[in-house]
Amino acid sequence: MENLPRKVRSKKLNARVDLTAMVSVSFLLIIFFMVTIELGKPKAVDLTLPEKWHDDGVIRCGIGTNNRIITVLLDENNKIILYSGILGLESESPKEMKYGKNGIRQELFIRNKNIQEYSAQLGKLNRGAIVIIKPSKKCNFKNLIDILDEMTIAKIDTYAIVNDFTPEESKLLAAK
Repeated sequence: MENLPRKVRSKKLNARVDLTAMVSVSFLLIIFFMVTIELGKPKAVDLTLPEKWHDDGVIRCGIGTNNRIITVLLDENNKIILYSGILGLESESPKEMKYGKNGIRQELFIRNKNIQEYSAQLGKLNRGAIVIIKPSKKCNFKNLIDILDEMTIAKIDTYAIVNDFTPEESKLLAAK
């Protein structure tokens, strides 16, 4: 027999696919979509607005809101002046207070408790005092931190730091 040329057969390789990279990519995609879904959810902020009532077509703040507002004026030498409502319309005169357990803390705690009880009688739960903190230019930073600590201790949830004084408040600070 003659030497016929043989067909050269190629070796068949095992076809094997490495899926390690695919698994890594799929996990990254799953994490990405989970994070974007979580960040895409709307976040609600509890907003406390004053009650409003109509008087001849004009919208004004109700009496209940004015009773919830407590203004704290801070001045030099650890001086604190506290009044409720709007200056000039308040039912009691402004008080000069001291820092500490028997001073501003006790006053804020009692007033907040009374406001919460009054609001509960009206059927509006979890409505405490609204405290406006007004540090003067002469007030030091320690006093501001101390009053913020007093807000936390007295469990005042709603407070704001404002730096603009009305002329009446400036006169009150200068007089006391």
